[in-house]
Amino acid sequence: MGADRLPQTPWQTVGPFFHYALPWTDGGVLTTPETQGERITLTGRIFDADGAVVPDAMVEIWQANAAGRYRHPDDRRADLAVDPAFIGFGRAPTNAEGVYRFETVRPGRVPGPGNSLQAPHIAISLLGRGLLKRLATRLYFPDAAENEDDPILALVPETRRQTLIATRIDDHAYNFDIIIQGAHETVFFDV
Repeated sequence: MGADRLPQTPWQTVGPFFHYALPWTDGGVLTTPETQGERITLTGRIFDADGAVVPDAMVEIWQANAAGRYRHPDDRRADLAVDPAFIGFGRAPTNAEGVYRFETVRPGRVPGPGNSLQAPHIAISLLGRGLLKRLATRLYFPDAAENEDDPILALVPETRRQTLIATRIDDHAYNFDIIIQGAHETVFFDV
């Protein structure tokens, strides 16, 4: 085999060891008492292709703060302040009933392709047994008028967009179930 054709290591499933090794205490809590913005609770369940809950998945979220700025060095927009009391990243395992939970804030709008603004959203990654790579999706808010103009949501066929819209539980709580496969599969992005 020539130097230009080195063997590659094949993908392998990610679990179930990660359920014990990757979560951290309060990994689902992205806020402190000083965090700015509307506090929300995000819960959901993970379902497999057979409709059974997945009790050993790992859900990660990444989002902007309430003003629409990411706590990341690549977000250099000086007109928006970084909220030092908000980390913008969380990781939570599912429990025996397949439920995950995050305490966070409703994010602001962030820049999108072609100098557009994206609707408030939360980026979600799912890791679990049987998955060769993480699954990436997004959560959009059901009452956000900005959804109509979101450049990423517009790429999703109308018949499938509902899989990316959370359900409001009450004034400050949303549910977002993720279905890995099947007739009502959540839209996943190739990132």
